[in-house]
Amino acid sequence: MSSIITYLLLYNQYLIKQIHELTLFIAKYIPIKQWTFDDSNSPAYQKFKTDKLPIIKKFEKQDYRFLLEYILWKYGKAVKPVQRRNGKTIPENTVCPLCGAPHQYIYDNNGGNGQFQCKVCGQTFITGEQVTSPLILICPYCGHVLTSVKDRKHFVVHKCVNMKCSYYKNNLKLLPKDLKPEDKYKYKLHYIYREFTLDFFSMDLNQLPSWVTSFKFRKNNAHIMGLCLTYHVNLGLSLRKTAEAMREIHNINISHTMVASYARTAAVLIKPFVDTFDYNPSNNLSADETYIKIKGLKGYIWLIMDTVSRSILGYQVSKSRDVGPCILTMRMAFDKFKEFPGKALKFIADGYSAYPLAAQQFKLEKDWNFNITQVIGLTNDDAVSKEFRPFKQKIERLNRTFKASYRVTCGYGTDDGAYYGVNLWVAYYNFMRPHELYRWKRPLNEVDMLKNADNMPGKWQLLIFLGQQVIFNMQENPTS
Repeated sequence: MSSIITYLLLYNQYLIKQIHELTLFIAKYIPIKQWTFDDSNSPAYQKFKTDKLPIIKKFEKQDYRFLLEYILWKYGKAVKPVQRRNGKTIPENTVCPLCGAPHQYIYDNNGGNGQFQCKVCGQTFITGEQVTSPLILICPYCGHVLTSVKDRKHFVVHKCVNMKCSYYKNNLKLLPKDLKPEDKYKYKLHYIYREFTLDFFSMDLNQLPSWVTSFKFRKNNAHIMGLCLTYHVNLGLSLRKTAEAMREIHNINISHTMVASYARTAAVLIKPFVDTFDYNPSNNLSADETYIKIKGLKGYIWLIMDTVSRSILGYQVSKSRDVGPCILTMRMAFDKFKEFPGKALKFIADGYSAYPLAAQQFKLEKDWNFNITQVIGLTNDDAVSKEFRPFKQKIERLNRTFKASYRVTCGYGTDDGAYYGVNLWVAYYNFMRPHELYRWKRPLNEVDMLKNADNMPGKWQLLIFLGQQVIFNMQENPTS
């Protein structure tokens, strides 16, 4: 009896091994029908994908004498000076900015219109100015130099126009067989790279007006301002409803304009404390953008939260849904790390292409290499969505929490109103609002000074005091 059981166990292990090898064979050589017609592999969705970074060849100073000797040794033929025809000459002080070759080796490249080309190194340049191509962008698939095809507001589109590029040929194979040749322009076939002309990494995220260190109350006091902030931010009342509540409940006659002034001043004072607070973030971040109304037009708010502590680490208000605000929001969130986690960072976002583009810029500017996990769609049709859907749902829940306080205002009336309104709401969410994570007994981040406040207007006053202290420290130690 025991020998039969032993035989069956051994045979069972053999079958498991065979099933494992067959599964690997199917996954490697036999495409499943679902994978073949998956939207992520469809050529119609190729335009939403972000291509990998190109090979960047930087401008490096060379010596023309070394190049002359090298060419003679390599090819056995010396580079002779340029032979001028029809008596045309170029200025004798013309020197190649790349290799330093004198005017004898310089071509007049465009008929006397100011552009020259070096015969030794092949560099084109303009006299008295920098070289025409300080950076050479090369296609990572075929090695062909990229061509600038479009000049947008904040970036230049470079394209690989090589028809023999492997990237181009593979995309051609994915096109529908019944597609007409004149309709190929509807699909993204060539390798594309966007070079940003605006430096989003040199912008000061903590820039402050000169008047924010202090303010004086001419008619009211700090407690009345705290009451206004409590009604306006905590309870989500509009400016006019807040002024009405002050009159009807507290018998304090105050205009909605004064309430707006209090909110604007408090937002600027509190923002430095909120942005520089030590949140001790985890390596799990989730990002999303949602629509808002500013002066009746569509605007956007970008949010990045720590999915473990639920704190908001980055936020921005913008009029456009492009890469710039996305980079600034990610910078604000990444500044909370004492040491950037790199590949250990789990950054979850939706399928919008701005997030991979922003990650590329962090790789170029900061040499920070991290992956963007994109959860696409509303259902778990793939393993990635099934695993990371809970993280994405947390940031979606945060959007709904924000919209619950935002809808009553029917949109923001001014750009400043949107900016300061979001700043105050983030401060309230991170430091004052009781959270379900702690059974509605305390906020996400506890501050010892705020624990001693008996009511919410007092907490707003203390939060403004803490913000003022941060501003004083920033002015005394601007480099820290």
